[in-house]
Amino acid sequence: MTIEVKVPQLPESVTDATVVTWHKRVGDFVRRDENLVDLETDKVVLEVPAPIDGILKELKIDDGAIVTGGQVLALLEPGEVAAAGSSASAKESPTSVAPAEADRSVEASAWKLGPAARRLVEEHDLDVSAIASTGRDGRITKGDVLDFLATRRATSAASDEDAPITLGSRGGSRTEQRVAMTRLRVRIAERLVEAQHTAAMLTTFNEVDMTEVIGLRARYRDEFQERYSVKLGFMSFFVKASIEALRRYPVLNASLDDTDIIYHEYFDIGVAISTDRGLLVPTIRNAESMGYAEIEATIVDFGARARSGGIKLEELTGGTFTITNGGIFGSLMSTPILNPPQSGILGMHKIQQRPTVVDGEIEARPMMYVALTYDHRVVDGREAVQFLVALKELLEDPARLILQV
Repeated sequence: MTIEVKVPQLPESVTDATVVTWHKRVGDFVRRDENLVDLETDKVVLEVPAPIDGILKELKIDDGAIVTGGQVLALLEPGEVAAAGSSASAKESPTSVAPAEADRSVEASAWKLGPAARRLVEEHDLDVSAIASTGRDGRITKGDVLDFLATRRATSAASDEDAPITLGSRGGSRTEQRVAMTRLRVRIAERLVEAQHTAAMLTTFNEVDMTEVIGLRARYRDEFQERYSVKLGFMSFFVKASIEALRRYPVLNASLDDTDIIYHEYFDIGVAISTDRGLLVPTIRNAESMGYAEIEATIVDFGARARSGGIKLEELTGGTFTITNGGIFGSLMSTPILNPPQSGILGMHKIQQRPTVVDGEIEARPMMYVALTYDHRVVDGREAVQFLVALKELLEDPARLILQV
């Protein structure tokens, strides 16, 4: 009796998914809970595990096809892997996998690979054991695979240096590549255009002297990490300071629904995370009830799972205010785009030593430009400017965060 492998039930906000990559082929032996195929929605990549041990008998859907919840993807024949291996080896069929390919498939499945990295490995038929891993818990990332490919190309080019040069050749490459946008990238594009077309966006700026925050981190960094098993970063300070500033100017924690303004009396803070597939914004629920360590641990967990494809759909929904940090990439100043239907988004940037006047004297101070983009339909310029001033005061004197003054 064959078992049907079906598309898992999709959330209400997701109508369909795209079959990205089959990790098994017809005739392969699979174990229960082993990932068979990656399905890409406009928010996350879903893994579809095998429901039983058995042999993959038939693929109902090809790569690139659009599927909906409950649709049959493949058929599995139950059986022990060892027994199936001995019986399958006794006969050959057009659907059998060549021994070398089977060995490579087994080898790849034994390594921790994110969806994007796995696709590259399979496309280029790479030996996974030769790729150095830099991801968490030994996971091989897309960047690791790209670095491996770049090194291999460089080595190949070096070996061809002594080859004769054809007269008239100017060298270089004029090749082009046409690559379809991922569903996530398409959705990101849609939301960005939607935000620009529907909201009256305006950005205001200020700068923050980070001396005190940097000093606090330096004094308590080791003790904090020893007690909570997580590093004390800048983001928890900005989350805490943003929440306090939002308490004072609640319209920036609100959203517009037709002609109604919905004031949220809780603080679900979205944190923008860059991944190989695009920007994801998971939400820290009820961030006002969390301590610094819990905020930092939540962000670290979000980052690891977002980049490995393990973030959950429900973690990407909602949110009352968003914080994005372009400073980790070296950005000195930017104008972030709203995350609809939110009315505000805070942009952090690179900390840079700049000459600053302190008590009449010029000193070099670690300064950061901060930007607040807001929906002018909901938020007045006065409130936006005062929000940034409050944020600046809280970060330049962190004791205010404890005393809430």
